Amino acid sequence: MKRVRYKKVRKVQPNYYEYTGIHCTDPVEMQLFVYDDDGYEEYKKVSLDRIQKEIEDELQADDVKWLNVHGLHHVELIQKIGEMLSVEPFIVSDILNVSRRSKMEELDQVLFFSIKSILPGEGNNHVHVEQISFLLKDNLLVSFQEKKSEFFTHIRERIKTHSGIVRKKGNDYLLYLLLDAVMENFYISIEYYEDVIDALLAESKTSDKPDVLVRIEKIREDINFLKRSILPLRDALFNLKSEHDESDYDGIEKSNYGFFARLHQKSLEILEQIEYDMNTLDSASSFYFSSQSHRMNEIMKILTAVSVIFMPLTFIVGVYGMNFDVMPELRYQYGYFMVMMVMFVLVLAMIFYFKKKNWF
Repeated sequence: MKRVRYKKVRKVQPNYYEYTGIHCTDPVEMQLFVYDDDGYEEYKKVSLDRIQKEIEDELQADDVKWLNVHGLHHVELIQKIGEMLSVEPFIVSDILNVSRRSKMEELDQVLFFSIKSILPGEGNNHVHVEQISFLLKDNLLVSFQEKKSEFFTHIRERIKTHSGIVRKKGNDYLLYLLLDAVMENFYISIEYYEDVIDALLAESKTSDKPDVLVRIEKIREDINFLKRSILPLRDALFNLKSEHDESDYDGIEKSNYGFFARLHQKSLEILEQIEYDMNTLDSASSFYFSSQSHRMNEIMKILTAVSVIFMPLTFIVGVYGMNFDVMPELRYQYGYFMVMMVMFVLVLAMIFYFKKKNWF
């Protein structure tokens, strides 16, 4: 399992933009949805000029517009999107710097979310980590993904087929759906890790291989990474609920705050499951060490019994190994056989006694 952790954030000059991720091969593409209750339009591989035109179109002023950006390595394009929306430069920097923790910022009627999407990789031998960012302003929602993925396919289908209430709601409800889709990946990851943890727990009770403990610690690191990823999101969703209580932020309709409260509840459920998995890993470690200790005790018990059995035999051999002239038994014709018989009977008697006491 590949070790995953937050990278050390590099200090850069203010207003300096740099993509810090690894997905730099595929071209950056943008997809635009414009919809209301009556219909929708989808623009694939749309240009920035066309996006600007759609935003400024007065006939579509009340329509919800969702711009999905695949790829962040075209830094100049991301910067232009930020300028088009008049967002602060540090927000653009946070979108490009994927090593930062999940966060929420609310300023000048712009709501910014960044969240980690975590999924088991192909072959389940490593973890895929992707940062997804959201900008919510007026009737426009912009989502930034490091690469193409299928996280939001079902949401696109709901828009196209007019399924549910997505086309009856604004972009704040759409933001809820996108965040919910990303959070579902945490459940998928936790489910995968629980299967691995259950297998390790069973193996820790029977195996004495040192790599069991190594694998337990690697899984513990990955679970800790999940925890570090969901904790900031929990805090961000809690702060969003607090904004609702204070009635300071009007970018989200009051009727939709209940949906974000559900997301907060989901984050709490994920954290509870993570804590349970961490306790299970602790149990696996304890089982492993207990099994090792029990196995060592059994070995020491057998060695002790063998040592005790041979102690009187060593004493007898030592007595008859003394070099005294006057030792009548040494000259007895059947002395050797008698001593061997006594030693044999003594061994059998001690083994019988130890067995009766259940000492081994």
